[in-house]
Amino acid sequence: MKYDLIVFDWDGTLLDSAGAIVHAMQAASRDLGLPVPDDQRARHVIGLGLADALQHAVPELQPGNYQAMVERYRFHYLSGDHELSLFAGVPEMLHALKEAGHMLAVATGKSRLGLERALDHSGLRPLFLSSRCADECHSKPHPQMLEELMAEFGVMPEATLMIGDTSHDLLMAKNAGVDALGVTYGAHPHEHLLDHKPLACLHTIEELADWLKTHA
Repeated sequence: MKYDLIVFDWDGTLLDSAGAIVHAMQAASRDLGLPVPDDQRARHVIGLGLADALQHAVPELQPGNYQAMVERYRFHYLSGDHELSLFAGVPEMLHALKEAGHMLAVATGKSRLGLERALDHSGLRPLFLSSRCADECHSKPHPQMLEELMAEFGVMPEATLMIGDTSHDLLMAKNAGVDALGVTYGAHPHEHLLDHKPLACLHTIEELADWLKTHA
């Protein structure tokens, strides 16, 4: 087994939520009378911690309005998050990896409260041994999330694999000295992921599961 520890991003990698995040960001901007980021700009910041994401997506946001923006974003996102679903095949893939002896973890731009809610709603909580969130670590692409997970389990970088749908995930892996896989069905386009030289870019959960079975 090449990788003892496999770390997954959440939004856009396991959960089909990129569209909902874009909608919530755009709706919150409208609520506050701010310029509304286009889809491409809003999708680019998915995976970052919420503070960094809002600063990049809505640069006109003033510090005094930050909390109001966060509240409106959360209102719009949470109003529909019960309708979001895992990508088809995710539970089966994760069960197979766990049964094969891999340790599984999550490194996400979500808050701790948001991830706990998502783990319970998805039913995936029993499959993950640990997780790190943006409100308890530096935001991606800082390597802290991966460094803490590796330290927690005593796993070396060469035995760790990061899987995500954004350049932020791939850059975090690079900064931590960890191999990475990109998935193209989430937030960032294929060509943008290729710029960061992952081991591979996979287009479906089925392709990802096959790659992991063969190479991980």
